[in-house]
Amino acid sequence: MKDSNSSTSTSSRTEPIGQNIIKLISNLCFSVFVFSVLIFTVIAITYQPPDPWLESTPALTNLFTQSENATFRVDSSVLKTGEDLTPSPQDPPLPPPPPSAAVTEAVIEKIEQRIANSTANSSAPVPSPADCDGTPNCSDPRVLIAVQRFNLRAFRSIAFFDYQTPVNGSAAGECDVAWRFRNKRERSWRKYRDFRRFRIGVVDDCRYKVVHAGGWHSGINARRNVTRTGAGRGKNLPQTRDDQINDTVPSLGSENNFRNGRYLYYSRGGDYCKGMNHYLWSFLCGLGEAMYLNRTFVMDLNVCLAAIYNPSNKDEEGKDFRYYFDFEHLKETASIVEEGEFLRDWKKWDKTHLKKKKIPVRKVVTHEVAPMQLKKDKSTIIWRQFDAPEPENYWYRVCEGEAAKYIQRPWHALWKSKRLMNIVTEISGRLDWDFDAVHVVRGEKAQNKELWPHLDYDTSPDALLEKLKGMVQPWRHLYVATNEPYYNYFDKLRSNYKVHLLDDYKELWGNTSEWYNETSLLNNGKPVEFDGYMRVAVDTEVFYRGKTRVETFYNLTKDCKDGVNTC
Repeated sequence: MKDSNSSTSTSSRTEPIGQNIIKLISNLCFSVFVFSVLIFTVIAITYQPPDPWLESTPALTNLFTQSENATFRVDSSVLKTGEDLTPSPQDPPLPPPPPSAAVTEAVIEKIEQRIANSTANSSAPVPSPADCDGTPNCSDPRVLIAVQRFNLRAFRSIAFFDYQTPVNGSAAGECDVAWRFRNKRERSWRKYRDFRRFRIGVVDDCRYKVVHAGGWHSGINARRNVTRTGAGRGKNLPQTRDDQINDTVPSLGSENNFRNGRYLYYSRGGDYCKGMNHYLWSFLCGLGEAMYLNRTFVMDLNVCLAAIYNPSNKDEEGKDFRYYFDFEHLKETASIVEEGEFLRDWKKWDKTHLKKKKIPVRKVVTHEVAPMQLKKDKSTIIWRQFDAPEPENYWYRVCEGEAAKYIQRPWHALWKSKRLMNIVTEISGRLDWDFDAVHVVRGEKAQNKELWPHLDYDTSPDALLEKLKGMVQPWRHLYVATNEPYYNYFDKLRSNYKVHLLDDYKELWGNTSEWYNETSLLNNGKPVEFDGYMRVAVDTEVFYRGKTRVETFYNLTKDCKDGVNTC
């Protein structure tokens, strides 16, 4: 009995100790959890990435935000621009797109209902197919409905707008129809034009249907009229102008308008004649600072194209920004003035006014003067000068350090040139938007075995064919985007696929093309070379539109994109 009582007494003494230990551990764990949440919350509130827009594009972040030492590796790739990227919450809202609703099945049903109501209330009903076997009347709105429904089924990746009334084709039962459209993957609201020929039949219930559809731009009777415009210096070139392009240089207007403005002017720095990616990184830094300071950015439209993009392997000055990028969209989203216009107005003002009334100018001679220090400056012109030796004279140095928290590069303002995108659309349209694509990187990287030891073999014709067999169905249209200069290099792929290369479409920038004529107008009537950067831009955008896309550094080789040990 004594032992039993002793055991009970011991148990009663140890039980509270065990419970206390458990409570102590629980409280400690909860305290650690609360402390961790507190630390995470503080970090989340105080952290601000250098450029929130680039958070949606890790490749660009890796390329540029690690460049604090102001050195750039030469890169001939093409940056994704605003129409390729998802907008950041920090971006200002874009101007509203022109009012135009896409044609959908719901829209078509409303039109059909309207036609039915009109027929029921009218003494002169809309014509119906005569005995269900007559020749279709192309102007009958039900013909257009049949075409619209066909397009929605055939081209699911395309949004359709602005159909024109069908016109007669070249034979009985044929109708030519024109419309505007946009690829659903493109985040811009720019539209492109197509016109096709359709053979129209009648089904048993007296409805129209599309029996056969022609290819890209086959409906020539629905094509807009060709306007002839002088190309400068006495030359007259036949022009089919894209009426959605307006890249005229904006004018400041009166002297008072100039005097009342506030400007940010960057003199030419070390970025000139660097690679296009370097140029854009710097240009968008300057434009971002102008937006932060609420000033108009003075923009030099002259671009020096680096040697890596030119067949001559030399830097080429005198290129026009508008060859490569959408100037109209830039004007709509940012306050800019062309440098020549600005300097003329500035010189004119100072020449016609007394010394005391000359334009107030603040010269900033180093990038170390941060944008935050200029926020309250009242000078009409803030003139940043970049006269120091490289790399201190790079524009993008202004946006480094503490300034990165305040200056947001406006990637949303930068779209590729509509003229280049018209070529992209033409190629994709000829392939009926139903093709696969492979990006094959060769060139200098394939020759550099130290940084890319396997790339040359992995992109050889035999290796390509074997790898593509597992990713692309046989006899599909296959677009090959590549920097391989030898046209016949990919002939072995033709045994399994319908292969297409950029050079198959040379007439789209040849001397009878719309692109050639319009760029000649920008260049005072002189022909413009379709240079290496344009080729890569078009190649890349066509690649983006493939249904199946095969990448070099993700699908074809284990080598890292930027060399050994950089994955």
